[in-house]
Amino acid sequence: MSMNSDKQTKNLKLIIPALVVILLAYWLIKHFSTESAPALPLPSVVTQKPVTKNIAEYVTQTGNMVAFNSVNLVARIKGYLEAVEFTDGSFVKKGKELFIIEPQPYLEQLKEAQATVVAQKASYDYTKTEYERQQRMYKQNATSLNNVQKWSSKTIETQAQIAEAVANEQVAAINYSYTHVLAPFDGRIGRHLVDAGNLVGNGEATALATIEQIDPIYVYFNLNELDLIKVRAAAHDAGFSAADINKVPVFVKMQSEQDFSHQGQLDFVNTGLNASTGTIEFRALLKNKDHKLLPGLFVQVRIPISRKTAQLTIPDTAIQYDQIGPYVYTLEKDNYVKLTRVTLGTLEQDTRAILKGLSPQDEVIVSGVQNATPGNQVAPVKDGNKQQ
Repeated sequence: MSMNSDKQTKNLKLIIPALVVILLAYWLIKHFSTESAPALPLPSVVTQKPVTKNIAEYVTQTGNMVAFNSVNLVARIKGYLEAVEFTDGSFVKKGKELFIIEPQPYLEQLKEAQATVVAQKASYDYTKTEYERQQRMYKQNATSLNNVQKWSSKTIETQAQIAEAVANEQVAAINYSYTHVLAPFDGRIGRHLVDAGNLVGNGEATALATIEQIDPIYVYFNLNELDLIKVRAAAHDAGFSAADINKVPVFVKMQSEQDFSHQGQLDFVNTGLNASTGTIEFRALLKNKDHKLLPGLFVQVRIPISRKTAQLTIPDTAIQYDQIGPYVYTLEKDNYVKLTRVTLGTLEQDTRAILKGLSPQDEVIVSGVQNATPGNQVAPVKDGNKQQ
C-alpha cells in the first residue's frame, strides 16, 4: 500500500511541472501573438480635388476622310503604252505628264487633218474668186445665169468642206492630246496599273492609275436627331443663318492624336434624316497642307455647341464604368471609400468635365483605383501633379 502511494506521489511530481510548462507556453504564445503582431497597412491611393477649367460643350462623332477630288486616269485612245512618267505614290503637280501612249500615229493624223484644212481653204478662195468674177461678167451679159449659180453652189460647198476639215482637225488634235496623260490637279497618285509596252484602249477605256486631291480634304460624318438639334440651336444662338453653314467650325483628330488640331468648316448638310438609321449626313472641309489626313482614315469629329464655361474636371483615367454608367471613387470621413455616380461632359485631352455628381471639395481617387473598395479604408496620398 505504501508502495502505491509512493508511486502516485512520484507521478504527481512529474505531471505538475509539465502542466506548468504547458500553461506557461500557452500564455506566452497567446500574449505575444496578440501584442506584437503588426497590423496590415491600408491600401494606398492617390487623390485629387476637381479642378475648375473653362471648357465648351461639343457634339462628337466618328468621321471618314474623303478626297476633295478623285479621278481614275484611263487610256482614251488605242495604242501601246510607251512610258510611265511618275513614281508610284508620289505627289504630282497639275499638268505633270504621267503616261505617254504611242503619240506618233496620232501626230501624223493631226498633220494630215491640218493639211486638209489648208487645202480646203485654198479651194474656197478659188471658188469665191471665180464666183465673184462670174457675177461681174453676168452684169455685163458675158456669162449665163447658170454659171453664176454653179459657182455660188461651189462656194457654199467649199465652205462646208472647210468646216468639216476644221472639225476633223479638232478631233485629231484631241486624240493626239490623249497620247499624253496629264495630272488634272495637284494631288497624290497611286500605283500605275499598266506597265510600259502593253496595248491600252483596245475597245475599252483601260484604267491606268488613280489620283486624289487631298488639300483641302473632306470629312463625312453622321449625327443623330438629338445632336442635330443641338448643332442647329448652337448655330442659331451664334447668329448663323442657313446660308452661313461654312462659318460653323469643325475640329478633327486622328486616332493617334491627343488634340483636335485640325480645324475646318461645315460645307454640306444633307436634306433630311435617313429613315433607316435616324441620322443625317454632314460634310466638312479642312486644310491639309502637311498631308497628314488621308482618304479612308477614321477620325474623331466634334462641333462646339456652347461657349466656354467654368466646369469641374478630373483625369479621365479616374472614371470607371459599369452597367449603370460612369462613376468615381471619393473619400468620406476617416478615408472610407465611396462610389459616386457622375454625369460626364466634354473630354479635353486627358481631362474630363464633370457636369453632375462632384463638388470642388471632393477628394477623388485618381490613381490606385484597383486598391479601392467601397466601404473600406484607404491611405490617401495627395496628387502633386494637378491639372493645369
